[in-house]
Amino acid sequence: MIAVLKHGTTEAQTQHLIAWLKNMNLDVHISQGQEVTILGLIGDTSRVDMELLGSLDIVETVKRVSEPFKQVNRKFHPLDSVITAGNAKIGGGNFAMIAGPCSVESEEQIIKVATAVKEAGANLLRGGAFKPRTSPYAFQGMGGKGIELLLKAKAATGLPIVTEIMNISTLDLFTDVDVIQVGARNMQNFDLLKELGKTNKPILLKRGLANTLQELLMSAEYIMSEGNENVMLCERGIRTFETYTRNTLDLSAITVLQELTHLPVIVDPSHATGKARLVPPMAYAAAAAGADGVMVEVHNNPACALCDGAQSLTPAQFAELNQKVQQIREVLK
Repeated sequence: MIAVLKHGTTEAQTQHLIAWLKNMNLDVHISQGQEVTILGLIGDTSRVDMELLGSLDIVETVKRVSEPFKQVNRKFHPLDSVITAGNAKIGGGNFAMIAGPCSVESEEQIIKVATAVKEAGANLLRGGAFKPRTSPYAFQGMGGKGIELLLKAKAATGLPIVTEIMNISTLDLFTDVDVIQVGARNMQNFDLLKELGKTNKPILLKRGLANTLQELLMSAEYIMSEGNENVMLCERGIRTFETYTRNTLDLSAITVLQELTHLPVIVDPSHATGKARLVPPMAYAAAAAGADGVMVEVHNNPACALCDGAQSLTPAQFAELNQKVQQIREVLK
């Protein structure tokens, strides 16, 4: 349920109403706009008398929200959320260009790639320290050492870092990480989501391989229900009957999600296609569709990469991609 307050309502009146609603064991989410204030009521709203609430002098309208996701819902928060990660802002017209290798392999490699992608226009550095792999014999990442090397790359370039968490037990290692990524396989690891909700870290939540958009939004709700409002969504392709690409990139998800939620929407064309030559056109399409950012895998020597070299761009290819993405965004303005 949401209650829209009338323009001119004082802070004292608002707080008095919130106290009354909380006495009914409801949580109240406040969205403060330039013209109106919206109170989102979370909990058992069946006990709320809509006619009584709507009759109050300071209340403009009262509506029930039918969707199961509440805090991520645009009805609760009409304005786009802007997430701050280090010196980068994402959402609300701020575009994120996230680039870096699938996995951290050495100090020389990650600093070299970080320097190159920054020069090419990236404003965040991605790199896997912990790698969930289908095969138990594949490279699993450097773990905590990988995070240490990412932090060295951050110190060398100033780029905020994005890296994936796989297990609650390693959360302490992410203290200095700017954005914690939840991978597709962990999208419905609800215990992990709740723990991340108790932090104040920006979270990049990837859509699962076979999950609906509503399920993605409900996973984001798990994080936000614990108090962390710094959530970004990532469309990284879903599994369909098509085998020519690694996954099928659902570009329509960008528009649908932006209608349903105020959270930024990032697109990962690298994991979606699995082929380097397909990454640029899908990145362009994502930018044209209005995504809030693109996450691209970049390696200084893709042929020798320990993980996902086939979908990785060279720094020169990334520079060209970024230039064209920015041109597309200028046209849209």
